[in-house]
Amino acid sequence: MMLLLRLRLAGIIIATTQNCGCSPDLCCSSWGYCGTGNDYCGAGCHSGPCEASPRPDDVPVARIVTQSFFDGIISQADRGCAGKSFYKRDAFLTAASSYTSFGHVGTTDDSKREIAAFFAHITHETGHFCYIEEIDGASRDYCDEANTEYPCVSGKSYYGRGPIQLSWNYNYGAAGESIGFDGLRSPETVAIDVVVSFKTALWFWMNTCHSLITSGQGFGATIRAINGDLECDGKNPATANARVGYYKDYCSQLGVDAGSDLTC
Repeated sequence: MMLLLRLRLAGIIIATTQNCGCSPDLCCSSWGYCGTGNDYCGAGCHSGPCEASPRPDDVPVARIVTQSFFDGIISQADRGCAGKSFYKRDAFLTAASSYTSFGHVGTTDDSKREIAAFFAHITHETGHFCYIEEIDGASRDYCDEANTEYPCVSGKSYYGRGPIQLSWNYNYGAAGESIGFDGLRSPETVAIDVVVSFKTALWFWMNTCHSLITSGQGFGATIRAINGDLECDGKNPATANARVGYYKDYCSQLGVDAGSDLTC
């Protein structure tokens, strides 16, 4: 059974969608505001003069995530998997274009490590892109009734969907506001629109894991951020080690050292 993410974004208000419409001299922050300085142009910056804007010598994400790399992951899913005909490299690249800091921090090797880390986690969450939705997810209740900012809508279910298996009403609500879809009233969009699906994964990554891996805290820190309550501190070493295995494999494929602090 795929493990679910437990991100809580209490007290955060997202002003607009990620396409802020800022003037060219302003950054669009991770939460949809226009401005300058690290809060706007730092980690999670979507557009404008982001501090991590691509340098002239940067290797584009598309040149790292080749069709061969992508196919090498999805080819391991069973033929009957729903995700085989859903997840596409082009859709990932379209989604990634909305997150200009993804894969563009530090050196080319740093970019490769971030991309390897991202794909290691989504490989684990989806079974090599096999699953679009959580197994038996509809039978589970992921409604946090205490969250009044993003209240559950009657008849809607907030179980895991997409590459990162987005779950809970507060995540669907926050992701929807940032990306530009009605996450509370139409959570099924994540399992229908493949670009939105990838955007939810990147939204989660940029707001939860991006700064950890790019600041050199290691892959282990991203495991803790994603599912630390269930996998870290010896709680489920086999599952955590599976993530590490994917990460090391993808680093090897991309020709980069995996670095230190791999476990949590």
